[in-house]
Amino acid sequence: MAHDPLWMKLFLAIHITAGATSFLLAPVALATAKGGKQHKRWGMVYLWAMGVVAATALPMALYRPVLFLALVAVFSFYSAFSGYRVLKLKELARGGSAKPIDWIAGVITLASSFCLAAFGAFRPQWVQNFGIVAIVFGFLGMRLASTQLFTFVRKPKEKMFWWYTHLGNFIGSYIAAWTAFSAVTLSQWFGNAWYVWLWPTIIGVPAIVLTSAYYHRKFTPKSRTPAQVIA
Repeated sequence: MAHDPLWMKLFLAIHITAGATSFLLAPVALATAKGGKQHKRWGMVYLWAMGVVAATALPMALYRPVLFLALVAVFSFYSAFSGYRVLKLKELARGGSAKPIDWIAGVITLASSFCLAAFGAFRPQWVQNFGIVAIVFGFLGMRLASTQLFTFVRKPKEKMFWWYTHLGNFIGSYIAAWTAFSAVTLSQWFGNAWYVWLWPTIIGVPAIVLTSAYYHRKFTPKSRTPAQVIA
């Protein structure tokens, strides 16, 4: 790192700053009233911070080169990006259509995540020998992108689909932030063991499932009993 060019050191400083910003602001956005001004403001700052993280990670990863981090950066940002874009796609449930940018971002993420999983399975040396981790992240990225692309073709019937996507994808991007933090800090003591990379996913994915289930129950109309109907 001491012999890195100036642009690399500058990108690294920006990357760390943006990563720390997103890491700290996600809880603020989640804690504020959903749909309120504060939630929108801090959510946008978080989105831009994640964008800067990805934009600086890609050239640095390609310069090293560290293909694993470059491919992970794509789907990590897409998680936040798609979580934001779905707010513009509420009309999908009423026959609306996705924009070209949504298709392009989804296809790029699907392709890069497929490569990540395939390299992890068949050419682990191409992704810094992160075989298991690359496969898991690759399948998560493919599931994320394919789920989004599927809603563009077969329009969702659930009226509040956008809420679940927005919440789940933004939490997913925060899992990515935790993963980066864990890889940088814990690897100093535990090395690049798979659990250093995957523990945020192991904890975060059930959290997304439970949170989505909570809001499903909250938004589902309660059926009235015969006694209530007669009354």
